[in-house]
Amino acid sequence: MWFTQAVALKRGSKPHFVPAKAIPDDVLSRLTAPRAPIAGLDMGGVTLMGILNVTPDSFSDGGRYLDPEAAVAQARRMAEDGAGIIDVGGESTRPGAETVPVDEEIRRVRDPIAAIAADLSVPISIDTRKAPVAQAALDAGAALVNDVAGFTYDAELAPQCADRQVPVCVMHAQGDPQTMQDAPRYDDVRLDVYDFLSERVEALVAQGIARDQILVDPGIGFGKTLDHNLALLRDIALFHGLGCPILLGASRKKFIGTISAAGTADTRVAGSVSVALHGAMQGVQVIRVHDVKETRQALALWRAIEWGFDHGA
Repeated sequence: MWFTQAVALKRGSKPHFVPAKAIPDDVLSRLTAPRAPIAGLDMGGVTLMGILNVTPDSFSDGGRYLDPEAAVAQARRMAEDGAGIIDVGGESTRPGAETVPVDEEIRRVRDPIAAIAADLSVPISIDTRKAPVAQAALDAGAALVNDVAGFTYDAELAPQCADRQVPVCVMHAQGDPQTMQDAPRYDDVRLDVYDFLSERVEALVAQGIARDQILVDPGIGFGKTLDHNLALLRDIALFHGLGCPILLGASRKKFIGTISAAGTADTRVAGSVSVALHGAMQGVQVIRVHDVKETRQALALWRAIEWGFDHGA
């Protein structure tokens, strides 16, 4: 991607265009520097992260993959459909979800991760807020830690990731799953989320995690209203200024149903693919999805239209 102008956002003033040559050198460097590979994945394009919830109560597929054999079969399907990484979670973070005890969360994720790692070459991420769960998952074969709490829930998690030199994803959420949708408020959701992620990235770097091994996620649906979600999606390219690859997780979420009148989560596939395409057009590097095959197909058509069809792709 290339650009001749950028939009400057500042609290208390209207957004305005600035020429590329007027962007401060440090900001320009973070916007344009090549992103290093993460967990063996090329951050120079779009990677699909397949969602695998081994929980009884996740909002879209709760209970479907609790059995390790079912989890491995689903991971295999997603890898065949084009997922570059599988994200395994043992604790639902849907609005109102209860906290899962550590031992139970470990029990849910350890065997599926070990079986997937033995069966597939695709990397695995562990979706957890808790250091003991991450430890067990990494020991079982996970290669990345994805924390929806932005490494603020368990003080031991970031040092553990630094010690093991594993990449991480830091996400913004306002409140915890039980309370996050209780009238969330922001001064400016884009800049508030940006400032939070900037602070968390610096904190992780200070603890020994390399900046180029940190993904940032604005946390669509985590303590946000419909308007907050749309504002973050509209200006998601803002987060390239952090100098880290961006992860977008909006698949099948409630705001898609609200806008499209698609009631149940499994009827929101088309809306989810639309949001994923928007993210790709804004340079998002990792898109977390339930519907890998459908999203991959849409991305293939978009690439062909934009840059021409490659018979070898």
